[in-house]
Amino acid sequence: VQLQASGGGLALAGGSLRLSCVASGGTFSTYNMGWYRQAPGKEREFVAAISWNGVSTYYADSVKGRFTISRDDAKNTVTLLMNSLKPEDTAVYYCAAEASRQGKYDYWGQGTQVTVSS
Repeated sequence: VQLQASGGGLALAGGSLRLSCVASGGTFSTYNMGWYRQAPGKEREFVAAISWNGVSTYYADSVKGRFTISRDDAKNTVTLLMNSLKPEDTAVYYCAAEASRQGKYDYWGQGTQVTVSS
Protein backbone atom coordinates (compact mmCIF):
# COMPACT_ATOMS: atom_id res chain seq x y z
CA VAL A 1 0.00 0.00 0.00
CA GLN A 2 1.32 3.42 -0.95
CA LEU A 3 -0.02 6.70 0.37
CA GLN A 4 0.58 9.96 -1.44
CA ALA A 5 -0.24 13.14 0.45
CA SER A 6 -0.60 16.52 -1.20
CA GLY A 7 -2.15 19.93 -0.70
CA GLY A 8 0.21 21.46 1.79
CA GLY A 9 1.57 24.94 1.42
CA LEU A 10 1.63 28.37 2.94
CA ALA A 11 -1.48 29.95 4.44
CA LEU A 12 -2.25 33.00 6.49
CA ALA A 13 -3.67 32.65 9.97
CA GLY A 14 -7.42 32.30 9.66
CA GLY A 15 -7.11 30.80 6.22
CA SER A 16 -7.81 27.33 4.90
CA LEU A 17 -6.01 24.45 3.27
CA ARG A 18 -7.20 21.09 1.99
CA LEU A 19 -4.93 18.07 2.27
CA SER A 20 -5.53 14.96 0.22
CA CYS A 21 -4.08 11.48 0.50
CA VAL A 22 -4.47 8.96 -2.29
CA ALA A 23 -3.96 5.29 -1.56
CA SER A 24 -2.84 2.68 -4.06
CA GLY A 25 -2.02 -1.00 -3.99
CA GLY A 26 -4.57 -2.12 -1.42
CA THR A 27 -8.23 -2.21 -0.50
CA PHE A 28 -8.79 1.35 0.60
CA SER A 29 -12.44 0.87 1.52
CA THR A 30 -11.46 -1.50 4.34
CA TYR A 31 -8.90 0.79 5.98
CA ASN A 32 -9.31 3.11 8.90
CA MET A 33 -7.49 6.29 7.90
CA GLY A 34 -5.81 8.99 9.90
CA TRP A 35 -3.84 12.21 9.76
CA TYR A 36 -0.91 13.01 12.03
CA ARG A 37 1.43 15.96 12.15
CA GLN A 38 4.91 16.72 13.38
CA ALA A 39 6.16 20.20 14.14
CA PRO A 40 9.88 20.99 14.33
CA GLY A 41 11.36 19.71 17.57
CA LYS A 42 8.16 17.97 18.59
CA GLU A 43 6.85 14.45 18.49
CA ARG A 44 4.36 13.31 15.90
CA GLU A 45 0.82 13.86 17.13
CA PHE A 46 -2.61 12.65 16.18
CA VAL A 47 -4.81 15.06 14.25
CA ALA A 48 -7.86 13.22 12.94
CA ALA A 49 -9.12 9.80 11.94
CA ILE A 50 -12.03 8.28 10.08
CA SER A 51 -13.33 4.74 10.26
CA TRP A 52 -13.27 2.39 7.29
CA ASN A 53 -16.98 2.95 6.63
CA GLY A 54 -16.89 6.69 7.20
CA VAL A 55 -19.35 6.48 10.08
CA SER A 56 -16.97 7.54 12.84
CA THR A 57 -14.56 10.45 12.95
CA TYR A 58 -12.16 11.50 15.66
CA TYR A 59 -10.27 14.72 16.24
CA ALA A 60 -7.57 16.05 18.50
CA ASP A 61 -8.92 18.70 20.83
CA SER A 62 -6.60 21.24 19.26
CA VAL A 63 -8.30 20.96 15.86
CA LYS A 64 -11.86 20.07 16.81
CA GLY A 65 -14.31 22.42 15.17
CA ARG A 66 -11.73 23.66 12.67
CA PHE A 67 -10.64 20.55 10.77
CA THR A 68 -12.83 18.03 8.96
CA ILE A 69 -11.76 14.60 7.79
CA SER A 70 -13.62 12.79 5.04
CA ARG A 71 -13.11 9.95 2.60
CA ASP A 72 -14.08 9.07 -0.95
CA ASP A 73 -13.73 5.36 -1.50
CA ALA A 74 -14.39 5.71 -5.23
CA LYS A 75 -11.22 7.79 -5.46
CA ASN A 76 -9.23 5.97 -2.76
CA THR A 77 -8.80 9.35 -1.11
CA VAL A 78 -8.96 10.75 2.40
CA THR A 79 -9.16 14.51 2.78
CA LEU A 80 -8.41 16.86 5.64
CA LEU A 81 -10.08 20.25 5.31
CA MET A 82 -8.37 22.73 7.59
CA ASN A 83 -10.14 25.98 8.40
CA SER A 84 -9.33 28.83 10.75
CA LEU A 85 -5.67 27.91 10.59
CA LYS A 86 -3.34 29.02 13.35
CA PRO A 87 0.44 29.40 13.36
CA GLU A 88 0.60 26.44 15.75
CA ASP A 89 -0.85 24.25 13.00
CA THR A 90 2.47 24.55 11.19
CA ALA A 91 3.88 21.06 10.77
CA VAL A 92 4.50 18.25 8.34
CA TYR A 93 1.22 16.38 7.93
CA TYR A 94 1.18 12.63 7.35
CA CYS A 95 -1.65 10.38 6.31
CA ALA A 96 -1.78 6.82 7.59
CA ALA A 97 -3.74 3.66 6.94
CA GLU A 98 -4.75 1.03 9.45
CA ALA A 99 -5.18 -2.14 7.44
CA SER A 100 -4.64 -4.83 10.06
CA ARG A 101 -7.32 -3.64 12.52
CA GLN A 102 -4.82 -4.10 15.33
CA GLY A 103 -5.01 -0.58 16.66
CA LYS A 104 -1.94 0.71 14.88
CA TYR A 105 -1.29 2.32 11.55
CA ASP A 106 0.42 0.01 9.12
CA TYR A 107 1.22 2.39 6.27
CA TRP A 108 2.34 6.01 6.20
CA GLY A 109 2.56 8.63 3.49
CA GLN A 110 5.57 10.80 2.89
CA GLY A 111 4.21 13.95 4.51
CA THR A 112 3.24 17.36 3.22
CA GLN A 113 4.38 20.65 4.74
CA VAL A 114 1.83 23.10 6.09
CA THR A 115 3.06 26.53 7.13
CA VAL A 116 0.75 29.08 8.69
CA SER A 117 1.98 32.63 9.08
CA SER A 118 0.50 35.22 11.39
